[in-house]
Amino acid sequence: MATRATARAVEGKRLNSPNDVSIKSDDSIWFSDPPFGIRTNYQGNIAPSELPSNIYRLDPMTGEATVVEGTLDLPNGVEFSPDENKCYIEDSGPSPRPIYAYDVVDNGTRLVNKRVLIAAEPNGTPDGFRVDMDGNLWCGWGMGNAELDGVKVFNPEGKPIGFIALPERCANLAFGGRKRNRLFMTASHSLYSLYVNARGAKNA
Repeated sequence: MATRATARAVEGKRLNSPNDVSIKSDDSIWFSDPPFGIRTNYQGNIAPSELPSNIYRLDPMTGEATVVEGTLDLPNGVEFSPDENKCYIEDSGPSPRPIYAYDVVDNGTRLVNKRVLIAAEPNGTPDGFRVDMDGNLWCGWGMGNAELDGVKVFNPEGKPIGFIALPERCANLAFGGRKRNRLFMTASHSLYSLYVNARGAKNA
């Protein structure tokens, strides 16, 4: 169902606190809208939710916002595979937090076949993430166990294949640089960067 949206509202109701975003090659904007920013005064201002916590697809040509996922507790990170045939979404509600995989259908406008790709171990806390050109997921990780603070890397099947340790939890990350091989990691109090033997996908 498509609804009229602005930068701050959907059908006249205020968005909660848009959190993570991914832009597809068709210029559609997919974003999560959990209530993190209105639960306390830490990230924003305390306010009641006017809308459920959804994942939206915003059509840049029409300005219409479509709810593409409305079944998650606290949708957070959202990202696409390099070919954009799959979408990955992290839910910060359950414990441990899962990262789900979906198939993208109907010319890239709808998600189907929800399944758990990564089930975080106890005290493992995924947050924002990005993919490289090989389809591996680079996930901000930590909060609750200092030994897990950093970035965990998973292959497209959800198997862990690497870890970058940081002295504090990593909330989000992005590939940058001329060759998209420099990883920028936003942590609790610092910004870290590291050249890696991988290149971020063009939508990462």
